[in-house]
Amino acid sequence: MGRVIAIANQKGGVGKTTTAINLGASLAANDLRVLVIDSDPQGNSTTGLGVEKRPDSITLYDALLGTAPLASSITSTSFEGLDIVPSDKNLVGANIELVDVPDRETRLREKLRPLRDAYHFILIDCPPALDLLTLNALVAADSVLVPIQCEFFALEGVSELLDTIDRIRESFQHPLKIEGILLTMFDDRTNLTRQVAQDLREFFGDEVFRTVIPRSIRLAEAPSFGKPILLYDVRSRGAESYIKLAKEILANEQGAR
Repeated sequence: MGRVIAIANQKGGVGKTTTAINLGASLAANDLRVLVIDSDPQGNSTTGLGVEKRPDSITLYDALLGTAPLASSITSTSFEGLDIVPSDKNLVGANIELVDVPDRETRLREKLRPLRDAYHFILIDCPPALDLLTLNALVAADSVLVPIQCEFFALEGVSELLDTIDRIRESFQHPLKIEGILLTMFDDRTNLTRQVAQDLREFFGDEVFRTVIPRSIRLAEAPSFGKPILLYDVRSRGAESYIKLAKEILANEQGAR
């Protein structure tokens, strides 16, 4: 059965979508079947993987609020082994429309159930908010990967996310694990970056990935071409770091067995 990892942090601009796209591609490069679920109404994972947003497309919104099975919204990408459930601006309405739906927090988990055997990894790109979409992702997930930018306010809000994870564990009897804390936009030339990284490692210990994601122009450019960094510039530091992250996650999974 495939592992479901939610990529979450209610702060925006910390690298959630970049991580969903490029970790997904790096895992797929290891001959694994990977599905990215774009759970952000901005739909950046969708465009970042080169999938066109068309009015007649079946998206995550249709699967969550309609009768369409999630499988009907799956779209293949140009990267072999990597598929996506796309989203668009209609997903904004889901937070309001789900409020009166029975079992509203478990909609995504139930929709995902038939697909888990078809993929080795399912990555959910969450919106930058602790809303019903993020809650659905956390309840559906086996673990949470938390990207944190190495900046002054890095720890702000993470404690809130960890509190939410604790509440989900209690309320849903759901053993949600921390997959890891990922340091992103890392620039080791600055004292601030080094100090924040040290503080995070002291605070979270082994929960912080050894791999860090560097600040990279090539990583920032790749989505505008609808490609993961492995297709855009495989020799870049950004590509190298996401390949290392995929290997670290796979090694951790082997060690946990």
